[in-house]
Amino acid sequence: MWIISVLLLIFILGLIILVHELGHFFWAKMFKVHIYEFSIGMGPVLFTHKGKDNVNYNIRAVPIGGFVSMAGEVYEDGDKSLDKDKYLCNKVWWKRLIILAAGVINNFILAIVLLFVGALIWGSSGLLPKVAKVEENSAVAKAGMQDGDVITAINGKKVKTWDVAQILLVYKDKDNVYDFRVKHQDGKSEEIKVTPDIIKNEDGEETKVYGIYIDGTINKGFLASCQYAFQKFGSIMHSMALTIGGLFTGKISLKALSGPVGVYQVVDQAKGYGIDYIIYLIAFLSINVGFINILPFPAFDGGHIFFVLVEKIKGSPVDRKFENICHTVGFILLLILMVVITIQDLIRLF
Repeated sequence: MWIISVLLLIFILGLIILVHELGHFFWAKMFKVHIYEFSIGMGPVLFTHKGKDNVNYNIRAVPIGGFVSMAGEVYEDGDKSLDKDKYLCNKVWWKRLIILAAGVINNFILAIVLLFVGALIWGSSGLLPKVAKVEENSAVAKAGMQDGDVITAINGKKVKTWDVAQILLVYKDKDNVYDFRVKHQDGKSEEIKVTPDIIKNEDGEETKVYGIYIDGTINKGFLASCQYAFQKFGSIMHSMALTIGGLFTGKISLKALSGPVGVYQVVDQAKGYGIDYIIYLIAFLSINVGFINILPFPAFDGGHIFFVLVEKIKGSPVDRKFENICHTVGFILLLILMVVITIQDLIRLF
């Protein structure tokens, strides 16, 4: 039923956002920054509670996003009842840095813990880009790839995990030729050129087919789970960096991005795969949220961190009005991007 998928989506996004905002909240409290509001969701307030700490704890109508509203996030606001030391903008630079980065760090910690727990209970697949089997008469078979080969580079970029390999294999290439460096089982390395087969679906969308079967060996145990959690975290982070880079260079289309509707579709499918897949999905989305938020773009946590670091380097505060304008413009651009992505998702859905 769709209602179960919606509730599961709300739970997943709510958990990731709650963990993120608790990072900001905890360290703001630690460094005695005044907090006006702690909200989960956006839009109209559905439920509010004023705590003994004078903070408004709110649940808002739209279960996407959330925020901690702190005094003086950019410059001193008009609340004359507060001591100047209660404003975030008046705190020493390193305290501001910790408060601003804490949400992202919490997302990364959540992801690593979930990846570890999932691997400990159900086991983990290998990350090494080792080819279990080459499909007969496939693109890679014709190029000379063999069973047991390890892919070490694609188009000149080093490859250490399947996550990274899969991103590089969907990068656009004008000639549709991909340079592989593979290490054979006898230890010898070889450069091969692969021209993948192109398959189009009913909507005209193209899919590249290489003919590679991934090694599905499952590893179990405490140490293996620990190693997997950190390596998988690093692998997903690397993949995210390649994806963002691909968007800027045109190697990945904007159509590859998904918004709330796209995430709903993934969650709808995930509920049929079992709780282990849902745990992995939460970890994956938590890393995504953390990675995007740490980018040095206005309105993101990374944008605020960028201005703090600029202030530290130049030895004087950045013009607060200029910074505020940058964050406002950045927020508007993000809203426009979200609308475009949501329209794309709806078109794919219907």
